[in-house]
Amino acid sequence: MINLEIPKHLKGVASMAHDIAQGMFRPISRKYDKAEHTYPSELDTLGAILQGLDEGGSQLGADGLSRKDKKKDNKNRNGRNMGTVLNVAELCWGDLGLMLTIPGQGLGNAAIAAVATPEQKERFQGKWASMAITEPGAGSDSANIQTTARLDGEEWVLNGEKIYVTCGERSDLVVVWATLDKAQGRAAIKSFVVEKGTPGLEVARLDKKLGIRASDTATILLNDCRIPRNNLLGSEEIDVKKSFAGAMKTFDNTRPAVAAMALGVAKAALDLTRELLRKEGIKAEYQESLYESHTIEAEIYRMEAEWEAARLLTLKAAWMADNNIPNSMHASMCKAKAGKSANDITLKCVELCGGLGYSEELMLEKWARDSKITDIFEGTQQIQRLIIARQLLGKSSKELR
Repeated sequence: MINLEIPKHLKGVASMAHDIAQGMFRPISRKYDKAEHTYPSELDTLGAILQGLDEGGSQLGADGLSRKDKKKDNKNRNGRNMGTVLNVAELCWGDLGLMLTIPGQGLGNAAIAAVATPEQKERFQGKWASMAITEPGAGSDSANIQTTARLDGEEWVLNGEKIYVTCGERSDLVVVWATLDKAQGRAAIKSFVVEKGTPGLEVARLDKKLGIRASDTATILLNDCRIPRNNLLGSEEIDVKKSFAGAMKTFDNTRPAVAAMALGVAKAALDLTRELLRKEGIKAEYQESLYESHTIEAEIYRMEAEWEAARLLTLKAAWMADNNIPNSMHASMCKAKAGKSANDITLKCVELCGGLGYSEELMLEKWARDSKITDIFEGTQQIQRLIIARQLLGKSSKELR
């Protein structure tokens, strides 16, 4: 059964992540928020350190996201997925945008860790991988992807356009979602690793954003882009019965990590708001019932309850992945809950702190801007609720849209 106590071996690494967030991210957070698209060179050393820790099994970075084969025992595991969500939350307490742009820690790395073969993992080891899913006509509905992949001898030929690619300019590799056959729908969607510098791959532009400005967001064009046949992640076979479950397995691992991002930024806002209110004599120490408390204290209690509910859902989804228990619904649950809660919490913290919250004197307004992305990318709030409803009601995507 799930144990809600964090194991000692994970507490130490999470503490290290918190130190990085406080000592490295916080001091440069505003600098790179204002200098959008400027690469944070301070992260180069950190990226190298985290890559070494990943190889040592520290569970601190994106490579920690993986799913073991069938367990050979009945022991409870709190492993790489649990470690990753704990550490991502701590790093995002420092800065969400900077966490997203740590070299070698992209969402594409998580996809490779989740579904790549041992040979592929070895071949792409040490490379920074972004992930390209969204298209102008295919946002949250990943099944509507129009980018195509055609087998020509021992090469795949990719054509299409991808937008909102996180770290699309800075990464070494791009994990591209494409369809092998549009007529076969979602079952034909596969993911492919494309190395930067490959002819036919072009970073067309960088987009300005509301938040996470330290992270570059790119539009990528694929024009007769040829890659080796063995750069496909997973099987070439189009299995209608399994739909695009192979590609979606990536989301089962990464959605709890996105929920952890939301938890981190929301906790940052809560901590600072509590500190500011304490100076004004509002301590919110849970000594009275919700209905007998000061109005502002009651708001703090409500926000902390929302945050704790999101945290527990996230830990459960990560624990299920570590123990090889199907977690698609729970991954969507935690992502939906955490994304909405983070947005609500950060905006309420801005409101409670008045002018200080709204100005750039503090980081509250930045955290409110940053939090919105956690409710959008990796599947919007509306899509997560649709996935949950389908699972609860036993409906297919055709039956419930």
